[in-house]
Amino acid sequence: MAKAAPKTNTTVNPSEEELLEQGKGRPTPSRREREAANRRPLVGNSPQDKKAARARLTTEREKARVGMANGEERYLPAKDKGEQRKFVRDWIDARWNVGEVMMPVLVLFLVVGFAAAQTPLASYSLLMVWAFVALFVLDCVILWLSLRKKLSAKFGSTQRGTFLYILTRAWQLRFLRLPKPQVRRGQYPTL
Repeated sequence: MAKAAPKTNTTVNPSEEELLEQGKGRPTPSRREREAANRRPLVGNSPQDKKAARARLTTEREKARVGMANGEERYLPAKDKGEQRKFVRDWIDARWNVGEVMMPVLVLFLVVGFAAAQTPLASYSLLMVWAFVALFVLDCVILWLSLRKKLSAKFGSTQRGTFLYILTRAWQLRFLRLPKPQVRRGQYPTL
């Protein structure tokens, strides 16, 4: 390994001006001074700054909430984004689903079952609950099979997780769905 060549242009007795040019020209700050200089609030420390930041955050959240409810693509969560998911949402929202009425009917059957405990009516109520759950699963399977063909015809393949997306969308009451339904009943999307 070769050694580095020594520097040749160094002066033996540098003048005071040369020393000032080479150095920083001020004393090194103490640790306390450096820490005090770095100590500042991460957010504005005045009450007006805090109120302004809170108001800005509130308006951004409201804009995102309204955008998500209206189905704007940039405000949607990852599970709802994409052309296929929009097609599935519109298809489910255009039809009547067993899952829409499932929750109120299940609550009714459970109330009847508890009210009529130790009677044959409670047994029939429990059987009706299971029958309704089976009807819901059958409806979702039929919906999945028909939508899978439509998605393959329109987009070439189906996106991963579509069956669970169909299941959760069809389960919800229409007025509680997010993003809100963009189509009326019977207004199916075009293939």
